[in-house]
Amino acid sequence: MKRRIHQGILVLNLGILLLGMTGCKEIKVVDMNHETEITSEQAGSDEEIGSENDQSEEGSNTSEIEEEIATAPSTEIVNRETSEYDAISNQLEAWWFKRNDQHLPSGCQEDFDISQYHAYYVNKEAEDNVIYLTFDCGYENGYTADILDTLKEQNVKAVFFVTQTYIRDNPELVTRMKEEGHLVGNHTITHPSMPGKSIDELKEEILGCASYMKEVTGYDMDPFIRPPKGEYSERTLQLSEDLGYCTIFWSMAYLDYEVDNQPTVDYVLQHFDKYCHPGAVPLLHNVSGANTEALPQLITNLREAGYRFGTVDEFCHF
Repeated sequence: MKRRIHQGILVLNLGILLLGMTGCKEIKVVDMNHETEITSEQAGSDEEIGSENDQSEEGSNTSEIEEEIATAPSTEIVNRETSEYDAISNQLEAWWFKRNDQHLPSGCQEDFDISQYHAYYVNKEAEDNVIYLTFDCGYENGYTADILDTLKEQNVKAVFFVTQTYIRDNPELVTRMKEEGHLVGNHTITHPSMPGKSIDELKEEILGCASYMKEVTGYDMDPFIRPPKGEYSERTLQLSEDLGYCTIFWSMAYLDYEVDNQPTVDYVLQHFDKYCHPGAVPLLHNVSGANTEALPQLITNLREAGYRFGTVDEFCHF
């Protein structure tokens, strides 16, 4: 059994520590050099973010979960007693990372090794300039078809993390994702903070989303999960692994999920130019008009810089 080794103090040598706050209505940016805190409103769009706000419907109807996991990923399922999970830390963590402008992989939280739970935020073993596009899909804002058009035209594959609400409202888009060779990962039914749910509730959130996708589209959900709001604990990572999922965080992000506060296209392009690194896993949102407009030129720029586009199953697997 993996157990958390508690550390009293985490010392960071980089200037900016980026913390994901619930719902991302206010992003806390801590300047470790000056010990000051800045809200997202003060920081502006140049600050990184740690979590996302997909605005999925908390009140979505949930389906009954059968005891056997017929539509779970095709990896070995580990059945644990609830008491075993009780022994694993459920301290809430909000994903953060430390960016740099030297095209090196970002740093991240260091109090425990997430990879022991098959959780990843970057391909640390990348031997070439590879990038893995990931999109979070909590609801539709009219851009996903255009994103898929661009990816098809450019022969680029991505992973889309979808909620049950998104599948329900956009079955044709989710089906298209699979038909065009993309991965479709789990973003739960109602987009909750996972550490705030019981083990049974989490199983329903995860397995219910996968079961619903199979029922509606005929396709199995791919064995990757992104924790809603970037919130997790060792217990939730263990449970996700036991259900056959690799957890995927991110090594690049920026404020792109607020539809009324979009960055410019130039900002998107410049951000990737400045912070992209081998093995990068950028967090993107399908509701972003800026991302959609920038995507064709972004792919061209990255290829001209020597990058190729991979899929997370290259390094995220059991």
